[in-house]
Amino acid sequence: MIFRQFFEPVSSTYTYLIASGRGREAVIIDPVKEQAAQYLAAINALDLKLVRAIDTHTHADHITALGDLREATGCITIMGEFTKAQCVSEHVREGDVLDADGIKLKALYTPGHTDESFSFVLGADKPTAVFTGDVLLIRGSGRTDFQGGDAHKSWDSIVNKLFRLPDDTTLYPAHDYKGWTASSIGEEKCHNPRLAGKTEADYVQIMQNLNLPNPKLMDIAVPANLACGKG
Repeated sequence: MIFRQFFEPVSSTYTYLIASGRGREAVIIDPVKEQAAQYLAAINALDLKLVRAIDTHTHADHITALGDLREATGCITIMGEFTKAQCVSEHVREGDVLDADGIKLKALYTPGHTDESFSFVLGADKPTAVFTGDVLLIRGSGRTDFQGGDAHKSWDSIVNKLFRLPDDTTLYPAHDYKGWTASSIGEEKCHNPRLAGKTEADYVQIMQNLNLPNPKLMDIAVPANLACGKG
C-alpha cells in the first residue's frame, strides 16, 4: 500500500494520499488548496490516478483543494450527506464503503465538531486506521462552538463510534498542533485528557469552557469551502 501524509503549516492540517500500489487508483483526504501542486506532483511521481478527493467536513481554517483537484484530475469530490456544499460530486452516508482498487474506506457519521462531520475507516471488514477529521484529535478533540457543533454529539461520536473500533486502529486526524503525526484508538482511550476517566458531563464542561478565538480564515474559508475552494 502507498500511504503519504502531507502537512500544511499555516493551519497545521494533515492531508492523506492512499493507494493500493503504483499505477493504481488513489484517494486523498482533507487536501489544502495551497498544497494542490505538491499533491499532484506526488500523484504523478507515484504513477497514480486520483479517483476520489474527500473532505471530512467543511473546514474553517483553510481552503480546500477539492475543486482544484477535480479540475486537474477529473476525480470525484466527496463529502458527507449533510454538507451544505452543493458543488460536491458525491455524498456518503453512514456505512457506505468507498473502494479504490482495494483501498476500502467505510464512512462513519461523527458529528460534534460540525453537524456534518464524517470519519473514514480504512479496512471496512478489518479496521486498520481511521481518518477522523477534527472530531477526535491526538490528545484532544475538535472545538464544538460553531458550525452546528455540539459537545454532547462530539462525546457520542467519539465514545460510541470511534472508541468502538479496535484499540490498535491507527488514528490519523486532520490537524495536530504539537508535532504528533498519529495515535491509536487505544492510546486516546487511555491518555486523551478530555476523555480518559471523564464522564459526558465532564467532557461537555471542558468543551464549553475552552474560550477559543475564531479561526483567522473562518470568514473566508467557510464560504469558499462551500464552493469546493473555487469561490
